[in-house]
Amino acid sequence: MIYLDNNATTRVAPEVFEAMQPFLKDCYGNPSSAHSFGRRMRSATEQAREQVAELLGAEDTSEIAFTSCGSESDNWAIGGILEQNPTRRHIITTRVEHEAVRNLCEHLAEIGCEVTWLEVDQDGELDLDDLRKALRRDTGLVSVMLANNETGVLFPIEEIGRVVRENSDAVFHVDGVQAVGKIPINLRRSPVDLFAVSGHKLHAPKGVGALYIRRGVKLPPFIIGGGQEQGRRSGTEAVPNIVGLGSACHLANQFTEHKEIRALRDRLEDEILARFANARLNGVADRAQRLPNTSNISFVGLEGPDILARLDDAGVCVSTGSACNSESSEVSAVLRAMKVPHQTARGSIRFSLGRYNTGTEIDHTLTVLSEIIGELS
Repeated sequence: MIYLDNNATTRVAPEVFEAMQPFLKDCYGNPSSAHSFGRRMRSATEQAREQVAELLGAEDTSEIAFTSCGSESDNWAIGGILEQNPTRRHIITTRVEHEAVRNLCEHLAEIGCEVTWLEVDQDGELDLDDLRKALRRDTGLVSVMLANNETGVLFPIEEIGRVVRENSDAVFHVDGVQAVGKIPINLRRSPVDLFAVSGHKLHAPKGVGALYIRRGVKLPPFIIGGGQEQGRRSGTEAVPNIVGLGSACHLANQFTEHKEIRALRDRLEDEILARFANARLNGVADRAQRLPNTSNISFVGLEGPDILARLDDAGVCVSTGSACNSESSEVSAVLRAMKVPHQTARGSIRFSLGRYNTGTEIDHTLTVLSEIIGELS
């Protein structure tokens, strides 16, 4: 199998699995227990918190709260700020957010909040003047992703944060799920207030995430109960998964082969665009403005699901868009927002590479893809 769907999920790294193993079998104490066995679990949890904080460049480990996933982190951030500030019900977000943010904001609009949706251009980029114009005195929250999960397009969150700071008192939330472990992040020097992380996007297991909460930002508890996570999210901590997330963050901090992943992505992208006359890149052409592992390419006149199925039969795993919406027959909301023509968007395929991909795999994928496109054209 050739796995080119790393934006959907990643394999658990061997080093991460090894770190988790003791906590799946022998180290089973409750981290809230006062005895030494419980304290050992607490120590492992706090070590993981330090590892997450280090990767994110957080100023203090207290700014990291563990969650079950990126979607929970996003929901907690957005819902919590609105609960904390009931008179400021204006939200600003973009048309190309992940479903965890986009669908939540649509729901909030239905129950009385006002949402301003920022548009993107045909390359998937924002106009910051639109943000300046949208900010108001009653704007409670601005929520913008760092990296688009479908196209890999990066938003300039440093500039966005400055605009928010200079023109409002709004809280700035960033969905960082697709970016963590792929590009450098330093929240200590950033104007970001809340930042969502998902473990399974960076070689940790599914079922664990984190929310960065800048010191001084008030956020009500997401789950009320025994007061775990400094009273912010009750429920006994999933120590094995938390240890896995910490280990994955430590592994990402040590990883030095991003250039190799970028080179493989570039070769795959260049070859596809050169070989197939109907191939079109979705997203900004400047690769410095995209994640180093992601290419979203449309094959005009063909159906993305047909290409995906043929690749799957050949042992190559790709995606037609967000894995959270893979059952939908509709054209991607992201590509629709970018005003990609309907016939072009229907033929889109997302290739997302990772640390375990090789040049041989890319060569084989290109060979198989040439056969498939030839048969379908």
